[in-house]
Amino acid sequence: RDQPRSRGLGDVYKRQLIKTDGSKLEIQPQNGLDFQLDELQKFVDGYIEIINLHNGDILVINDNGKDVLDSNETATEIAHKHNAILGWDYICGDVVMCKDEEVQ
Repeated sequence: RDQPRSRGLGDVYKRQLIKTDGSKLEIQPQNGLDFQLDELQKFVDGYIEIINLHNGDILVINDNGKDVLDSNETATEIAHKHNAILGWDYICGDVVMCKDEEVQ
């Protein structure tokens, strides 16, 4: 039998900022609808890169995070769970997790 697919963010949907220390903060777009480039860049402290989790959710990460930021084990585990990054790869810096359509 097919197992029900997880939505990734749990039954109660939350937009989250996943910090490098493992803490998660609930966040909202400033306009209430979708995140703008400038606010995403502030959350991740630099230029952004999008990682598709293949379930409607995405991770927004710092494009150059590996050069300067601490590793983010929580975000790395999420990406590995969804086969969104290669097994040896990892994510650094604070990460925004939200729905794909919430980034314009």
